[in-house]
Parts: sequence; C-alpha cells; structure tokens
Amino acid sequence: ARSFADIGDIVRGKDLFLGNDKEKKKRDELDDNLKTIFDKIKKSDKKLTSLNDDQIREYWWALNRNDVWKAITCGAHGTYFHATCSDGGDSTSPSMARDKCRCTKSSGGKAGNGDVNIVPTYFDYVPQY
Repeated sequence: ARSFADIGDIVRGKDLFLGNDKEKKKRDELDDNLKTIFDKIKKSDKKLTSLNDDQIREYWWALNRNDVWKAITCGAHGTYFHATCSDGGDSTSPSMARDKCRCTKSSGGKAGNGDVNIVPTYFDYVPQY
C-alpha cells in the first residue's frame, strides 16, 4: 500500500523506494507506461510540447492531485481519519476530526470552506492495510 505522498512521488518520477528485483520490474513497467501517457499529453497540446519529462509530470500532478485524493478517499466515508484533535475536552486523549477532516476552531484547527477535495496539508497519508 502507498500513501498519497508516495503516489505523488511515483507520478512525478521521484520515488526512491528500491525494493526487490520483482518489484523493480513492476516499477520499471509502471514508469514506461507513465512516460507513454505523458508523451501523449504533451502531443495533445502545443503549449506543453516544450516541457521536459520532469516538467510534464509536475504539471500533470498539480492539475490532478485533487482528483487522485478524491479517488483514494471516496469510499472511506471518513473511516480513514484518526483521532488527532485536542478539542479542549479531555486533553489526555485526542478526538476525531469532524466536518471534512477539520478540527474545531477552538482547538486551533483552521476551518474549511466546505471543499472536501482539498488535501489537508497535515494529512497526506491513507492508512495502509
């Protein structure tokens, strides 16, 4: 299982995990597929043809990271969140974040504007099973 940050690293070509030979073969295959996809993207828009491989990967990730986040979390319905807020109640144990993974205003958390598709900056990982 991979975290959201790991997926971003893979898409952007920055994944440093070496693993074993069997996994290396799969990573190389994935990287070849990504190169093919990014070449097609570059050819589909004249403005993108001047971008090198790293730039087109960064461009795609910046454009699609919110959709990737929604795809990862859409079926979890909040069950992937962990108790991380200290809401002023029982300070010895944290409470669950509410309202789209936002802590209450009284706990120092920043209130969201209702956008579920924004990846919280403090929350870049999905539990790995």
